Amino acid sequence: MPRPREHVATLTMKLTPKFALTLCAVAILFTTAVCSTGYITPGSMQATADSAAKAPATAFYVEPSATNLPAPTTTVANPTATPLVLPSATPGDSPTPSPPILYSAQSGDSLVIVAIHFGVDPEEILSPSDIPEGLIPPGQLLVIPNVLGEVGPAEHLLPDSDVVYSPSLIGFNADQQARQMGGYLGTYREYLSDAWHSGGQVLEKIGVENSVNPRLLMSILEFESHWTLGQPGSIFEQDNPIVAIDERSKGLFAQMYWVMKQISVGYYGWREGRLTYLTFADGSVVRLAPELNAGSVAIQYLFSQLYDYPEWLEVINKESGFPALHASMFPDPWVRAAEEEPLMPAGLAQPPLSLPFYKQQVWSYSSGPHGAWDRVGSFAALDFAPSSAEPGCVDSSQWVTAASPGMVVREGPGLVVLDLDGDGNEQTGWVLVYLHVKHDDRIKVGDWLERGALIGFPSCEGGYSTGSHLHITRKYNGEWVYAAGPIPFNLSGWVAEYGGVAYKGTLTREGVTLTACTCGNPTTRISRSTNDPY
Repeated sequence: MPRPREHVATLTMKLTPKFALTLCAVAILFTTAVCSTGYITPGSMQATADSAAKAPATAFYVEPSATNLPAPTTTVANPTATPLVLPSATPGDSPTPSPPILYSAQSGDSLVIVAIHFGVDPEEILSPSDIPEGLIPPGQLLVIPNVLGEVGPAEHLLPDSDVVYSPSLIGFNADQQARQMGGYLGTYREYLSDAWHSGGQVLEKIGVENSVNPRLLMSILEFESHWTLGQPGSIFEQDNPIVAIDERSKGLFAQMYWVMKQISVGYYGWREGRLTYLTFADGSVVRLAPELNAGSVAIQYLFSQLYDYPEWLEVINKESGFPALHASMFPDPWVRAAEEEPLMPAGLAQPPLSLPFYKQQVWSYSSGPHGAWDRVGSFAALDFAPSSAEPGCVDSSQWVTAASPGMVVREGPGLVVLDLDGDGNEQTGWVLVYLHVKHDDRIKVGDWLERGALIGFPSCEGGYSTGSHLHITRKYNGEWVYAAGPIPFNLSGWVAEYGGVAYKGTLTREGVTLTACTCGNPTTRISRSTNDPY
């Protein structure tokens, strides 16, 4: 059960981003614009303005329409920096050789990432069948050395499809559901951007924009403060239904946005190989069990940020903790999963995508793989900046175009979302998300765009940015797709690779490699030629 709310310790969040980048000198041909994957709201705008005054070349993304979002920093577990280690929950060599582990591959697995999870080299993993270079077919048997020793709980808590904005949400109405459940959430209202939102609409907004399941947000809210089925027990719980952060982080949107961040860190940190440990407030360290699915890691990570290790074990108990509550509110997640999963099926490949700008226009590859929507989570996005005679947020005459045929399923300030399978559901199939696009009234939800169709001009719309540019990312079945993963971002044959940290990276085609840089130097220049097949 959640701890009494009056005993919740205030979490101190650093509002000055550690990830701030100092941009290279501006070249005459290109704007210098990058995305930081952090969002800014009026509550943190003054701190951002102060930072910008000291480092005017630093660029930030903002959540396009929110006005009260906090900017906490989430730190991925670091076992070397913790003062206390639980002997029963840390990796170590077994006193005697252990038999190998027989592991059945899961949705989204690749050889490199499975090797990271199990702490082995990829060459040490065997299989009766050939192991593909890309995604491993779910269910394929892998034989893996057992080298980790003691690890954390390995039970699967929730399927991936109940964590991301998956096909299981087709027909689900968060606002209607919240009202039917009869709790405080159903009567709650909050003003965001330029309109009032009900409690369910707030959760739906967070869910669709960040590709997190609103069902999950509802059950977390109920577990922590009884908002969904009942009433908060105090004024404190009304203001801080999840955790006390600071005065600017009160209210449903800010609190649940923080929750979304933790879910994204856990899910995509595991999926992309950046997260293998949990670290608790008391200094305890737990090596994540390598057999876990990404959805279960998301749950484990979230509650590791809220509870000490002994409490956490109770919270994640599948029979009596949070998973049991979720299943009672939305039965049965595993039945839904059987109908919709695997989210990443065997043989999944990206459809042909062209560079997202008009032919024979010269652009700059300004940022490598980085946050898809927020600064944490999947490194699914790439940035391109148009040529310009001056830096900054200036009007551009260079067109952003449709990289593939698709239907416009969502649009907003600076935002265009293309559904490539044309079924009108953002939860299914391949989806492209464009951000910072200045588009006119030609583009409307429901429009079908052919490849190369004109969408708009690169800009700073859709959030705060220091230069006009385009941010583009992919989803499949509601899951962000890592730009440098087993299905790498391929645009007109240019294939993305990760550079070790967010924003760094390369594009390579036919032996030619471009290195991402906001400096707009000649080595970043890229264009679509008339000879490109698409």
